[in-house]
Amino acid sequence: TSTSGLIGNAGQANYGAAKAGIAGLTRVAALDLGRYGVTVNSIAPAANTRMTATIPDRARQIRQQMGTGASALLGEGDHPALTRRDPEDIAPMVVYLASEEAGWVNGQVFFVSGGLIALVAQPRPARTIYKPGRWTIDELRTFVPARLFEPGFVSPGLPRPEAQPAPQAGGQPAAGPSPGG
Repeated sequence: TSTSGLIGNAGQANYGAAKAGIAGLTRVAALDLGRYGVTVNSIAPAANTRMTATIPDRARQIRQQMGTGASALLGEGDHPALTRRDPEDIAPMVVYLASEEAGWVNGQVFFVSGGLIALVAQPRPARTIYKPGRWTIDELRTFVPARLFEPGFVSPGLPRPEAQPAPQAGGQPAAGPSPGG
């Protein structure tokens, strides 16, 4: 797979969708084949290749400003592992995952770059809201920004952070649902 499929990269909708599909296929195939002793894992490598050499510096700068790419996956700026991007650094993890010693590892996605190996979290709900019955648009206007997003949250790719509503303090709508999460 790729960081384009895990967190997205601007200008790569087709590539990112295909790579996200690999992460999904990894999880499903692991569930289907595990009972036969077959393990399925995938690697999202960050390495310099002929393909990455064609990415213009301006595109790299835009991705960094937008908070996409490998550095966004790590949740930091310039991680040392992202400066040493030799393709040969990926192979040992591939070999390990194919070994008997890693026979217990199944359905996982690993980010590998330089000397860094990261287990990528499986998709899970980050926050939830709940009420018995159907939500109204007015309730959603109140609860989505206030309960599902942290203050200061910025959606990726939007031109202006001020275009996003600021989360409001809690508040119950008149109907009185009890959102959970």
